[in-house]
Amino acid sequence: MSIRWTYAFVDRPAASFALAQVFWTAVTDTRLSEFRGEQGEFVTLLPGGGADACVRAQGIDSGAGGAHLDFAVDDVPEFVKSALEQGAGIAAEHEGWAVLRSPAGQLFCAVPWHGESVRPPVVRGSRLDQVCVDVPPSLYDAEVAFWSGLLAGWASAPGSRPEFHVLRPPAGLPVRILLQRLGEERPGEEGPGEKRSASAHLDLACADIAATRARHQELGATFVAQGAHWTVMRDPAGGVYCLTARDPETGGLAASSAS
Repeated sequence: MSIRWTYAFVDRPAASFALAQVFWTAVTDTRLSEFRGEQGEFVTLLPGGGADACVRAQGIDSGAGGAHLDFAVDDVPEFVKSALEQGAGIAAEHEGWAVLRSPAGQLFCAVPWHGESVRPPVVRGSRLDQVCVDVPPSLYDAEVAFWSGLLAGWASAPGSRPEFHVLRPPAGLPVRILLQRLGEERPGEEGPGEKRSASAHLDLACADIAATRARHQELGATFVAQGAHWTVMRDPAGGVYCLTARDPETGGLAASSAS
């Protein structure tokens, strides 16, 4: 079972989906593909310069939205089988691809690989390169074990803070995963097939958070909160995301931020 490529999905309510498209194409210096799906709810953000896309967006009918991952693989049934053996559940099956959920209820997809291999470049000193899965304390250890087992070829290690665990993909893959243990439990929200407690948001690695924040605010984003080495923002469609003090090329924290 080989993961050939990864996509970060921007999930936003259908009513504000157009706002999300305008903002995220500007942030990532991309253009929209043709829309797909029964209601035109899926779109890919296409970079220029011969690079392959690694960000997609989806308009959803209910909920506030968030983020999820797509794993592009050689063999979708084999990946699904492996995920189920690790403790995942099936949320929906489609012809050629599947929607799954982690033990904490975070949705992710298995999709066919279509030859993607060239990572998009850094854009104005930042890069959308991480999906952060926010997990209630009671489910955190199981979630770390699940993702570490499913992504056996990825580097799995504690992060810079006790509440973080990082899964770094092999060189060349464009999106990594951060698992974050929340400070308190929270009620599950209705998801496909069952209630789910985990959620996810997007993270950008920034060479200069202040400069990136200013740029994003010019595009309609708003400041939410300041963390230890990250800034929480809200995009014009209402979705929360973070600007982090990580190297946009390597994804790692600068030495001054890691302490």
